[in-house]
Amino acid sequence: MSATTSSDPSLHHAFAAARAEGRAALIPYVTAGHPRTSDTAALLDALAEEGADVIELGIPFSDPLADGPTIQRSSFEAIAQGVDMRWTLDQLARFRARHRTSVVLFTYMNPVLRHGVDAFLTDAHAAGAQGVLLTDLPVGADPELEARFAASPLDLIRLVAPTTTPARVREIAAASRGFLYYVSRTGVTGAQVELQEGLAAEVEALRAVTSVPVAVGFGISTPEQAATVARVADGVVVGSALVETLRTGGVDEGRRFVRALRQAVDGARRP
Repeated sequence: MSATTSSDPSLHHAFAAARAEGRAALIPYVTAGHPRTSDTAALLDALAEEGADVIELGIPFSDPLADGPTIQRSSFEAIAQGVDMRWTLDQLARFRARHRTSVVLFTYMNPVLRHGVDAFLTDAHAAGAQGVLLTDLPVGADPELEARFAASPLDLIRLVAPTTTPARVREIAAASRGFLYYVSRTGVTGAQVELQEGLAAEVEALRAVTSVPVAVGFGISTPEQAATVARVADGVVVGSALVETLRTGGVDEGRRFVRALRQAVDGARRP
């Protein structure tokens, strides 16, 4: 099974294609270089082949404060193998030569600043990224820096949490490109047993104030949970559960898990 193929890897097209098929977009997260650097090429291929509509590719960072223990450990293990920004972008460029699946780079400001903001924007776009998610660049924190991202070809993905006030939600929604990432719970990333009640109403409230799709992540750990989210959101992000599956079972087990996620998402078509 694979996502709808197209010569257009943009996030807009990825969500539009999923919507045309009556389903949510599947967005798996993986950390570059994890579990082993030799796994990355095969892993990215597997995600594309098993139906990922968008891939979130994490750039390992030494202080990933928004992440829970599973993704933190994956970052530390990748760094220990020499993975950095340049290595990650090289892997992305190689992947882009083989597949058209949309890719969002997940990172923090420190690696971007070290690489150089303008160099990052140029190099990430040249490597084949469609967007970037920066957990520590909130709307309004640095208008000049945000303007540089806005002027680039990359979509800057914004985060909204359950605790975000309505006024702040409108401000974030107005600045969002690509899609709006709704954090389905407070705290850091990590798999959880139950999803937050009232999720459907919260997603609908976000749709009322934004023109971009709404994807839900943080804590989705099973195909059944992915299906539940897929019935109400435009996109389903699965990170820690996949990273843990890869750590314990390798690429083959990760492939099977993503296949099960895609089947669940496909089976959750909206009425």
